[in-house]
Amino acid sequence: MSWLKRLSLYLLCSVTCFPVLCLANLAPGDHAFEVNVAGESREYLVHVPKQAQSGQALPMVLVLHGGMGNMQVQATERFYHQISAAEKYGYIVVFPNGYSRLPGGKFATWNAGNCCGAALKKQSDDVGTIRAIIQAMQQKATIDAKRIFVDGMSNGGMMSYRLACELSDTISAIASVAGTDNTRQCRPSKPVAILHIHAKDDDHVPFNGGQGEKSMTDVSFNSVPATIQKWVQLNQANPQAERILEVSGATCEIHRGGLAPVQLCVTESGGHSWPGGSKPRGGEAGSTAIDANEVIWTFFNAYGRP
Repeated sequence: MSWLKRLSLYLLCSVTCFPVLCLANLAPGDHAFEVNVAGESREYLVHVPKQAQSGQALPMVLVLHGGMGNMQVQATERFYHQISAAEKYGYIVVFPNGYSRLPGGKFATWNAGNCCGAALKKQSDDVGTIRAIIQAMQQKATIDAKRIFVDGMSNGGMMSYRLACELSDTISAIASVAGTDNTRQCRPSKPVAILHIHAKDDDHVPFNGGQGEKSMTDVSFNSVPATIQKWVQLNQANPQAERILEVSGATCEIHRGGLAPVQLCVTESGGHSWPGGSKPRGGEAGSTAIDANEVIWTFFNAYGRP
């Protein structure tokens, strides 16, 4: 579409705002876009649910893939079921691609503080990239600014923590699956609700910290308990946790009060994986004791900004 036609549509929308024509009303379905930050182009995928046809502002969830993955892997329904979750719960889901030196963005990583890979070595501006994607999406779709969330797997979960530290003015809550907080500094300007999901037998990012037996990096990761303690202090939440879920193979506890809650869900098994999903590279499937997408959305839905 030429710039002149885009301008014409924009002027038409500013007066009449027909949903089919408005640039701020993406049609339900799948879309692909890119942003440019400091001369570097970064792609991202978007799925808009059918609920967008109502014209109401929708929540937005940005989903960050694991290290050495990419946006296509994270958006693959049979692995993570996140397209169907967006349709079920009625939110726009965005799959950004991490930094990659390869054509097509494969084997990408996120600069999450002390991890990982090429993104860390290059000091890729992934915070700036996510900020640019959020701003671009606010121009493309009708988004509830008080309900912008981020979740991620492994290195993507670690990046979620960095965004909680550095984009707290925009993000209401984050959820990390199998990725602890490895930020080098953290001074959030606003409170961010925190959800962490981790398997006790994770052999990549060990529950109790250190380097995992099957880790693809030489990083000594922070532990889950240290991560939770850090955010309980940052959010001034109650140091005493409240058990809110106990099923065969999993428990969830929450620290309430203070500025924002901190919740931890632990599965007995599943290793380094997404509960309720399956591993893209094969191996043991994620725990079936809980469904990560359901737990995450229940948390996000409860803790948008007032």
